[in-house]
Amino acid sequence: MKRGGDLAVTALAGIIAVPLGLLIALLIRATMGGPVIFRQTRSGRHGQEFRILKFRTMRDKHYEDEPDAPRITRLGALLRKTSLDELPQLWNVVRGDMGVIGPRPTLPEQVAHYSDRQRGRLALRPGLTGWAQVRGRNSITWPERIELDLWYIEHRSLALDLRILALTVRTLLRPTGITAAGGVNPGFPVPAHAEAPAPAAPRIVLPRQAAAAGPRLAREELRG
Repeated sequence: MKRGGDLAVTALAGIIAVPLGLLIALLIRATMGGPVIFRQTRSGRHGQEFRILKFRTMRDKHYEDEPDAPRITRLGALLRKTSLDELPQLWNVVRGDMGVIGPRPTLPEQVAHYSDRQRGRLALRPGLTGWAQVRGRNSITWPERIELDLWYIEHRSLALDLRILALTVRTLLRPTGITAAGGVNPGFPVPAHAEAPAPAAPRIVLPRQAAAAGPRLAREELRG
């Protein structure tokens, strides 16, 4: 049922996404040249790796060691702010790499730092959106996001999925917790080849209250 729902939502979204994606591709081609699509290896369900697709948001390097942040173009910053850079991931859903709702896919190098409990985040297909995305996205730390994802996995239901979809639409219309620098959050080590600069965080430190954060926030949100 979940896979059928993913395909149905993707088909409906494609009505708008396909022409919009073609326009974005033309703009990227005109302002940055090729390639239009950025591909990166991510960890999916049970840690199986796949190539995630995103619209390119950074120009080519002017010199070998140029940092990523200055390379983000004005168009790229707009795409990131509105999450339109993630439109190509609809194809990842069609392929079965991802679902519509689930934990966001992360880098294998980051997964290597997971504790046994945190590896439970890999129990589902990663999603286009998820509970952590509608609860703060880049404004919360990686350990907090992982706890929210684990809470979702333990409490997932059709009602909760519909709630996440509704909150996702609201978030897209009123973007919050999104940085132009990308999806890198404090509290997690990131390899040098990631799309955005790595914060200074040598290891994972889970806050004591993190385990309770998911249920508490969920109750507040569902009441609201």
